[in-house]
Amino acid sequence: MADPARLQELDIPHVLEDRGLPEWIAVQRWYASKSRSIAGIEIVESVILREDPLLLLTLAQTRFATGTHELYQLLLTLEPASTIEDGDAATAQIARVDGCAVLDALADPDQATELLRRIRSGDRIETEDGCFSFQCADPSVDVSEAAPVRLMGVEQSNSSLVFDERLVLKVFRKLEPGVNPELEVLRFLTSHEFPNIAPLRGWYEYEGHALSATLGVAQDFLPDAIGGWELALQEIPTEPERFLQRVGALGSVTAEMHNVLASDAGDPAFSPEEPSTEAMSLLTATVDEDIERIFVRLPDNERVGPIAGRGQDVRERLASRSQIGVGGRVIRTHGDYHLGQTLCTPTRWVIIDFEGEPARALPERRQKRSALRDVASMLRSFAYVTSAVEILHGGSAPPDFEQHARERFLEQYLATVDATLLPPGEAAISNLLSIYELEKAIYELQYELNNRPDWVAIPVAGIVRLLEEV
Repeated sequence: MADPARLQELDIPHVLEDRGLPEWIAVQRWYASKSRSIAGIEIVESVILREDPLLLLTLAQTRFATGTHELYQLLLTLEPASTIEDGDAATAQIARVDGCAVLDALADPDQATELLRRIRSGDRIETEDGCFSFQCADPSVDVSEAAPVRLMGVEQSNSSLVFDERLVLKVFRKLEPGVNPELEVLRFLTSHEFPNIAPLRGWYEYEGHALSATLGVAQDFLPDAIGGWELALQEIPTEPERFLQRVGALGSVTAEMHNVLASDAGDPAFSPEEPSTEAMSLLTATVDEDIERIFVRLPDNERVGPIAGRGQDVRERLASRSQIGVGGRVIRTHGDYHLGQTLCTPTRWVIIDFEGEPARALPERRQKRSALRDVASMLRSFAYVTSAVEILHGGSAPPDFEQHARERFLEQYLATVDATLLPPGEAAISNLLSIYELEKAIYELQYELNNRPDWVAIPVAGIVRLLEEV
C-alpha cells in the first residue's frame, strides 16, 4: 500500500473534487436529486479519524447549474487498487490515487467502529473553520470495539449500522444546516424517560463558522422487535382481532408521546403554543393548489374513475371545513408517522425515525403542529396496509378492517391524550382530522400516479370517503 503520509499530502478529498466523486455520488441510493446533474463538488470540511489505514470524515457539497447546492457526509478509506477488482469493494470505489483506491468506508461496516469509539470517548476534533464533536449520552453503554458490526437493511437516505446487536448508529448522508429533528426529539424524549422509544445513547455533529449540522445518532437496537408494517401484513389476514388489539395499544402510546412532547413549557423548542389562523389558512391554500393541479392531469382510466371530474367538489369540501375554528395547542410532533415508523416488541410498541418528512426542509420539519396531523397520517397508514395485504401477498383483510382499525386507534388515543392539545368537541376534532387526512391523501395520490399506478386506488378511496363524510 502507498505511504499514508504521502497520501495525506495529496489532500485526497480535494483531489476527488474533479476526479470521480461527482459521478459516484450521483448513482448512490442516498443521493437526493437524481433528476439533476451535478455541476461540481466542493469539499467543505475533512478530518482524519485514523491515520493507518487512512480514514477520513468528509463533508462534500454538490453544486447545480441553478446555483443551488446540497451537502453530504462521506466516510472515506483506502485500499490497494489491486485488491478491489470485483465484489463489494469495487462498487464502493470512488477513484484511484497513487496506486490506491479511495472507497466509501461504510461499505465495510467495521470502519464505522471508529465513529462509535469517538462517540463513547466524547472526542472533539478542531479544524481551521470549525469543530467535529462526538457526544456520549450514556457512558454505561459499553460495546466492545471488537464486537461484530453489520449494515442494517437496504441503504436508502441514510446508512444505519448495528453493533453487537445492541446499538444502532444512523449516519446521516444528506445534511441540512441546524439540529436534525431525529437528534432533537430523541434527546427530549430520552431525557423525559418516555418508554416507547429506543433511547438516545450518543451523537456526533459539526459546528463551523458558516455551517452546523447533525451527522449521526446512536441509540439502542431492539433485536426482538418486528416492524409495525410487517407485523400488520402478517396478522391482518390470520389474526385480525389480535392486530386490532395492538392498534388500540398503539393509539394510547401515540397519545402518551404527544403528552410528553407537550410537557415542558420551559423549553422553547418544545413548549406548546396556541395555533395561528394564518398557519391553517396557509395549509388549506397549499392543499387547494395541489388539488387544482393534480385533478387537471388525472389519467383517463378506471383507477381514478371515482374522483374524475370532482376536483371542485374536493376543493369545496376543504373550504367548508377550513371555516370551522381550529383550536387545540400546537406541539412538536413525529412529523412522518405511519406503521413503518413503529416497532413492536414482545412487551410494547416502540416509535422510531423522528426526522420528519425527508422531502421537507429542516425548518419546516421542526415546526409545531396539531397532534392530529400525526393521527391522520397513521389513519392513512391503516388504509394502505389493509390494501397491501392483497397487493403484496394476495391475501385479504376482513370486511371493514380499516374502519375497525381507525375506531380502535382513535378510541384509545382520545381517551389518553391531553385534551388541551385538541379542538373542543368531537365535531371540531373530526373536522380538523379530515383536513389533515385530505392533505395526506392528495399527497399520496400525486405520489402513486408518478410511481406506483397499481396503488392509486388507495388514495382515491380515501378522497371518496372524505367527500362522503357528513
